[in-house]
Amino acid sequence: MDKVYNHQDVEERIYAFWEKGGWFTPKIDLAKKPFVITLPPPNVTGSLHAGHAMYVVEDIMARYHRMKGETTLWLPGFDHASIAVEYLVSKQIRKEGKTKKQLGRQAFLQRAHQFADESRQYIRQQLKKTGFSLDWTREAYTMDESYSLAVKTAFDRLYQQGLIYQGEYMINWCTSCRTAISDLENEYRQEKGKLYYLKYGPFTLATTRPETKFGDTAVAVHPDDKRYQKWIGKEFTYHSLLGPRRMKVIADRAVDKKFGTGVVKITPAHDPTDFEIGQRHQLKRIKVIDEKGRLTKAAGKFAGLTIQEARQQVVAALQAKGDLVKTVAITHSVGHCQRCGTITEPMISQQWFVKTKPLAQKAIMAVKKGRIKIVPKRFEKIYFHWLENIKDWCISRQLWWGHPIPIEDETDVLDTWFSSGLWPIATLGWPKKNQDFPYFYPTTIRETGYDILFFWVAREVMMCLAMTGKVPFKTVYLHGLVRDQQGHKFSKTAGIGFDPLAMIDKYGADALRFALTAGNAPGRDLKIDENRIIGYRNFTNKIWNAARFIMMNRYSSSAVSKGLLRSGIQHQDDQWILKELDKTTKTVTKNIDHYRFDLAAETIYQFFWHVFCDQYLEMSKQRREATQPVLLHVLATSLKLLHPFMPFITEEIYQKLPRHGKSLMIESWPK
Repeated sequence: MDKVYNHQDVEERIYAFWEKGGWFTPKIDLAKKPFVITLPPPNVTGSLHAGHAMYVVEDIMARYHRMKGETTLWLPGFDHASIAVEYLVSKQIRKEGKTKKQLGRQAFLQRAHQFADESRQYIRQQLKKTGFSLDWTREAYTMDESYSLAVKTAFDRLYQQGLIYQGEYMINWCTSCRTAISDLENEYRQEKGKLYYLKYGPFTLATTRPETKFGDTAVAVHPDDKRYQKWIGKEFTYHSLLGPRRMKVIADRAVDKKFGTGVVKITPAHDPTDFEIGQRHQLKRIKVIDEKGRLTKAAGKFAGLTIQEARQQVVAALQAKGDLVKTVAITHSVGHCQRCGTITEPMISQQWFVKTKPLAQKAIMAVKKGRIKIVPKRFEKIYFHWLENIKDWCISRQLWWGHPIPIEDETDVLDTWFSSGLWPIATLGWPKKNQDFPYFYPTTIRETGYDILFFWVAREVMMCLAMTGKVPFKTVYLHGLVRDQQGHKFSKTAGIGFDPLAMIDKYGADALRFALTAGNAPGRDLKIDENRIIGYRNFTNKIWNAARFIMMNRYSSSAVSKGLLRSGIQHQDDQWILKELDKTTKTVTKNIDHYRFDLAAETIYQFFWHVFCDQYLEMSKQRREATQPVLLHVLATSLKLLHPFMPFITEEIYQKLPRHGKSLMIESWPK
């Protein structure tokens, strides 16, 4: 063995060795129950981030179950990331002095395909670099022909069942990307703003959006608010900036008595709560902001202004008229387009929707009846709350890149979440008949971050149940978010955190993998920095040095070639370390079985470093040759226990043992 472990000389060679061996690709064995995970597909938008590095949890499971002799499939793939890719490709085109429309749909789609293909190739290499034991022979992509068939089939079935319809509804609109966006793509940020107190006939009310007052069709109070009960159901006339207007006072329990003065203006076309109040009270909807983010003709002399321009001019006009009572500085939550950062506009728009209530009810019952188990269990409440309060799902996007809505003369594409909701079935070949689907479906587990439990996982459950009548997976394991030491969520754009690929280059994949596992309890955020990775790089050095010490004298005992016979172990030190090893094996196994990968990692770390190396190795120096069989046995068993967490260094050392099989990854798990 070399004096120093150099990960850069080992990792690429070892991964190629695994691939050549074909050990990532399972063979269907009807006598065995399979263990199946479909990789949450990374977006084809460039490179992996720290969140993707958390796939290590799935690799631990895949390697563990493979070593237990189970038919193990970890199926990789990629998501076409409709709005994200469209935004990035449009940005490239703008740098060339052109627009998307000038380029034309076909040429734009060619550019998008090229961009996505290059990204897939790059991300694929990154996944391999992290040591992920994925079955690349079954790689899936949401824009593959077979996947497109699944999307069309699902749309058609839901449409035929009356669960897909076209209609006007409140959606999130990005005035820059010019498309409806999903709730997930609408990121809320805390921002400083102003609360404007305005005279409104006999009332004073507070609003953050004076520019939408041209779309007001009522004022509302809480039915139990004694201050205003005499006004409920009455009308009043007030002099607006565009002349006299009649306005009705309505009562609705959605009104917060403590907000402002307890009176609120209702703009059904530009606020989700107001839209629902408007539906309950049959209020007129007046659109005052268009798709470009400018005021419409309904705003009179303010028409054509941007939202910010209109706000400034409306406030100035109200002040001049004496209708601005006061302005209060506030901090409030404002929605932004995840892709371009533009403030999103709640807007009523003609879109395609899925009726989600019938689908949601089945998804709720799947968990309540125990057909799906959520780990940690506390997240069941969030799952139920979201599904019980679900709104119809806007699935149309005014984009070019994506799955076309399969309706004649329709130019919109489907929300990416519609296609990714089919991931567990479409990746296994559904709706076509093949060998994989009946054997590998339902899959065993969905492992992902808790932040997309309802955006993706719940939709997978709804969609797959609707298509197959079976749950897509039996367990949902949720990991936490990766944060820096100050608790900030990792963000490449904000410059928070580290690039996982840079850490692999510096310290090796095994060190990064262990740093992301140890201390990472289910559903809890993980604080991590470079120093933590350095600490586990030191652990890889410890493993290497211990193995090197043991094998410097490996052939000195004839017992080595025969393996360890425990019945012949007489010395109390040897008996002690073997008992400690047995305890460690049982604890690691139990913790992996119970999804406590953090405790499993910490257990083997403590045993190898502080029990085996610090104590037994030191003891063995007095009886060097006599302890050799025990040393080799403990080392070999420790390598097996460490392998799911640190696959590269363990395989490299395993190949140097005097007695070894083809690969550590297909060795039997210790008992």
